Amino acid sequence: MATTQHYVWAGGHIILLISALRYILAWATFKTPSSWWYKASYVGALVSYSIVCQKSLGSPQPNAAWARRALADENVQYLILAFFWLTSKPVALSLLPYTIFSLFHALTFTRTTLMPQFLPPGPPATAGGTPTPHPLSKKLQVWVRSNYDSAMRVVAYTEIFILARVIVGAFMFRNSFLTPIIYAHFIRMRFFQSTFTRESIIAVTAKVDEYANGPDVPPVIKQGWATVQSLIGRWTGTTLNAPTNQAPPAAGAR
Repeated sequence: MATTQHYVWAGGHIILLISALRYILAWATFKTPSSWWYKASYVGALVSYSIVCQKSLGSPQPNAAWARRALADENVQYLILAFFWLTSKPVALSLLPYTIFSLFHALTFTRTTLMPQFLPPGPPATAGGTPTPHPLSKKLQVWVRSNYDSAMRVVAYTEIFILARVIVGAFMFRNSFLTPIIYAHFIRMRFFQSTFTRESIIAVTAKVDEYANGPDVPPVIKQGWATVQSLIGRWTGTTLNAPTNQAPPAAGAR
């Protein structure tokens, strides 16, 4: 049976999902979205992430071992990032990964917790066996499973695009110069922890490399790209001792 904490966790996802969709829709239609929806989205994220981080890590401990374990946890990383976005100048695109995560968590919560309370179970698969889930619940489960990998790839590419956005935004004074530094470190962590992120970065790098080494590209661009590749290689050269986990992070991260 779901606990109060579980309902609060799900409530955070639902708040995030509704608020983010409202903000992104206004932004995508060239309207001026209220920052209230943006802040509400990340407040919902903080609620959900805080709960799952507390459950997985326990109460904070004043020692280096606990801090290392916490910083290597992807839910903690998304929690810290959510707090950073909440306290920084709004970047609408930053909401998209959290929105996708919350969509999958909200759908799973609906299937496993809400639907059994309102929909009658199906007949047992075998005589005397346990009842099967309602057909609607089965369809929802199939949809989540079949679309999960594609959604995570969208998230990975979106996070790369967000990095490009905040780098350009820093030079255009649309966000602080601290933003791309912090977000680049986050992407570095994701590179070592997430297969989806790693594959996306490799794919994007290959595309840029193909363009930069084209026959009609000026030598200065080729040299600049080679320098960028060298810097990125040195920057990501240290392997992080963090577990790889491809299941959706329980708070709403990947």
